[in-house]
Amino acid sequence: MQLIPAIDLRHGEVVRLAQGDDGRRKTYGLDPREVLRGYAEAGVRLVHVVDLDAAFGEKPQRDLIAELAAGETAIELGGGLAGVMGVAWALEAGCRRVILGSIVARDFDAFLQIVRAFPGRVVPALEVAAGKLRISGWREEARPSPESVARRLRGLDCPAVLVTDVERDGTLEGPNLELARHMAADTGIPSLLSGGVQSLDDLRAASKVPEIAGAIVGKALYEGRFTVGEALVACRGGVR
Repeated sequence: MQLIPAIDLRHGEVVRLAQGDDGRRKTYGLDPREVLRGYAEAGVRLVHVVDLDAAFGEKPQRDLIAELAAGETAIELGGGLAGVMGVAWALEAGCRRVILGSIVARDFDAFLQIVRAFPGRVVPALEVAAGKLRISGWREEARPSPESVARRLRGLDCPAVLVTDVERDGTLEGPNLELARHMAADTGIPSLLSGGVQSLDDLRAASKVPEIAGAIVGKALYEGRFTVGEALVACRGGVR
């Protein structure tokens, strides 16, 4: 299982939200460039970057993201990439792949066109709270069920599906392994576990679930619950 550290960007700063609530934002006072460089030096191969400004309908942080994408460590970008133009920009800027959430639930045909235009570069996001899909920076509830959307993803050329338990995100309460496993089974696509990781035991447990290909970890790293090196070992199921 791959460790994918998260860098959430708000007005150019590294932050973490609790359950997607910008009013419960914690700013870490870190330079995102230095954070990314540190991950690279630790041996991380892919970092999950979210443009929260764009996710909340504000001006995208494109200059900063392009700078991060030009670094040695590959990034996947999410947040506000609603259409083909935004996706094309992100990939041309150097992002390895993009994360698309709202469009998957709102306009599946448009999402399908993007997947076909950029095969193997688009990760659909199924972000769930109380059994319902959340969109628009998790502020709105989508009509289709997570299961119905998941089944429509079957057979698509997507490298993974991002599965977030919104109610656990940023809470350090432990991840929802069953949700990630269930969504992977429904889509036929390996899942990326997101939301609630608090300990190395969480990562070891996730590594034993065949349907989970990666774990996105944010707050636990920033709060010093464990080091990147320890997390990399745990994602391989080991104990340091």
